[in-house]
Order: sequence, then C-alpha cells, then structure tokens
Amino acid sequence: MKYNRVLLKLSGEALMGQNDFGIDPNRISEYAEEIKAVSEKGVQVGIVIGGGNIFRGISGASQGMDRVQADHMGMLATVINGLALQGALENAGVKTRLQSAIEMNKVAEPFIRRRAIRHLEKGRVVIFSAGTGNPYFTTDTGATLRAVEIQADVILKGTRVDGIYSADPEKDDSAIKFKELSFKEVYDRGLNVMDMTAFTLSQENDLPIIVFDMNAKGNLMKVVEGSEGIGTLVKN
Repeated sequence: MKYNRVLLKLSGEALMGQNDFGIDPNRISEYAEEIKAVSEKGVQVGIVIGGGNIFRGISGASQGMDRVQADHMGMLATVINGLALQGALENAGVKTRLQSAIEMNKVAEPFIRRRAIRHLEKGRVVIFSAGTGNPYFTTDTGATLRAVEIQADVILKGTRVDGIYSADPEKDDSAIKFKELSFKEVYDRGLNVMDMTAFTLSQENDLPIIVFDMNAKGNLMKVVEGSEGIGTLVKN
C-alpha cells in the first residue's frame, strides 16, 4: 500500500445517491464495502462527511438565518451522516468510532486527538463529525484539520468526478483532466478543489490531496495502492 493512514473526505450530497435529499441506504452500503476493503488491508482510515444532503449552513445564512446558528445546524447534520455511515460500516463488520467536535456523549465520543490515533492504530475506522466545532468553517477545513492532527499521509477527496479538470466536465466537453498539480498551479488557475482555508492549511502542512471518483467501484482501493491514472494529485 502506498498510504498507511488516510483521511477520506466525503460530501453529504454523495450520500443522497439517486435521491433529492437525505441518505440513500444503497449508496452508503456501497461506500461501507469500499472502506471495509481498504481497512482490511491494514490501512488506517479516518473519515469526514459533509452535511449538505440535510442542511448547509451557508445556504441557511443566505436565506436570512443567523450564520452562527445555521452553521451549528450544518454541524449537527454531519453527526447524523456520521451515525448513518457508522451503522453501515458496522453492518459490514467494520469496527468504528464516531467522534464529535461538539460534545454529545450519548451519541459520540468527544474528539480527543490521542484517542483518535489510538483507535486508528487498533484498526478501527474513525469518523470525525461536527466539523471543527466552530462556525464559519467548512467540513473541508474540518477534514484538513483532522488530517493534520492525526498525521495522515494524504487527504482523499471522494467526489462524483474522477479528478480535477480545467473546467466543469459535466458542462464542458473540452475540459481537460489533470494528472498532477502543485498547490500553486491550483491557485494560479483558479481551480476549485477545496475552500481556501482548507487548501492553505494543506499546503502549509505539506499534506497532499487526491481528488477521485468515489462512486466507481474499487477506486478507493486503487487510490490507496497508488495506482496510476486514478484521480488528480495535488502536492507541493
């Protein structure tokens, strides 16, 4: 395996599958099997999921809600997604721990860095929920922060496209896929990989990012193995 410890970032929208909102049980079960296969190979897996399939804080704020309150609602949405993924993983026979940046002891462990690392070392999949626990930060930033804290080798950003393109490949047939980019090239080209706070945090901590298609069966394993041609690598 090329990577020993990874942080997998999934969007909340990815869990919708073919639905317009909420969680598609089939999609989340498929993800659980992909994660199980990697975990069984001895790869230590941390996961951060967004909450956009349930509630997106910035959207609520744009409709007149208080931004802090809206962001807290978004964080709670990620806890719901975390619980759903935990259930799917455990149904697949994977040992897990759900940690939350907002304390809710009946539901999840509080995020404690050393405890999280110990869980990973014991082969448990650790799901980090509630973002950073603070408003005004996205789950991209939460994922990058957790990746740095647990000393992950790489951030794996699972999306519905198979990498970073020069334009939106779903709208522009002439869009070109990049195999590898530097952080500076992403800045210079104005490409949208992660929000700027998350992206800068990755760059400053020399933490590479791979953007890949999570919906293609077996792709997660290929990325962890370092297979050529899967996704786009961003590094210093």
